Amino acid sequence: MGMTLGLRTPTRDVVERWAWASLVANTVIILTGGLVRLTASGLGCPTWPRCTDESFVPHRALGLHGLIEFGNRLLTYVLIAIAIGTVVAVWRWSEGRGLRRLAVVLAVGIPFQGVIGGITVLTDLNPWIVALHLVLSLFLVAGSTWLLLRVRGDVADDVPVLARRLVLATYATLWVVVYLGTVVTGSGPHAGDVNAPRNGLDPRLWSHVHAWGVYVLVALTIVTILVLRRSGTSPLAVRAATLLLVAELAQGVIGFVQYFTDLPIALVAVHLVGAAVLVSVGTRLVVLTRTRVRERQLQHGP
Repeated sequence: MGMTLGLRTPTRDVVERWAWASLVANTVIILTGGLVRLTASGLGCPTWPRCTDESFVPHRALGLHGLIEFGNRLLTYVLIAIAIGTVVAVWRWSEGRGLRRLAVVLAVGIPFQGVIGGITVLTDLNPWIVALHLVLSLFLVAGSTWLLLRVRGDVADDVPVLARRLVLATYATLWVVVYLGTVVTGSGPHAGDVNAPRNGLDPRLWSHVHAWGVYVLVALTIVTILVLRRSGTSPLAVRAATLLLVAELAQGVIGFVQYFTDLPIALVAVHLVGAAVLVSVGTRLVVLTRTRVRERQLQHGP
């Protein structure tokens, strides 16, 4: 209620709460979407946009799977409501075009993501479309993180060119690792339905490819931390990079444990949330670092 009333004349605190709500909601729906797949409820509603050819809501014959899938669909409307509230709050609080544009893009991304989710159902949970569905959700997590940091007014640290390039290389590698994770998922169990297709790749081989991507990511992050420390950068950037390393190591441990314990549902669900946390923390590092002013001028001229 307080947040709704605050939309009339929003303060920074009100807008920040809406930004947090956006970030949390986009993370939660990754978890609930994962639970749909992990409980084999991906086709609990066998068509889209309706649940069945005759009804928008599930009937008894669809059982628990229908309720789980339909419940996840309903959460999309919660996200849309939060996105609209966020846009209104940002629009009334800030005159910055960049901030307003970012809030609108995030809002538009949610129904678009819903359409991709519908396509996954219409293609009987094609693993490549399912992977796209997750990656797009993670893009929304990254955008929500960016929005939150801008609303909070967090100022980026000036870092040397080398350090900035390492940060960007680390972030790019992070996304590669995340995508490789979806490839592994598409080759293994937990397809979302007993009759859903798999991508035909060797899950053991691609698990190793994914693991090597993680090794590269961790190595790049460690080098980034060392370069930031030696360059005399303020502690903020170093802490941001260190937090990313901690998130990577935690996610890596979960990944290894789930691999050697035959992918228990609870650990896979935690791993999904960990991917969202990893993307958010990585985005934070990118946003909170920038090339030093003097070095930018030397590169591009005064």
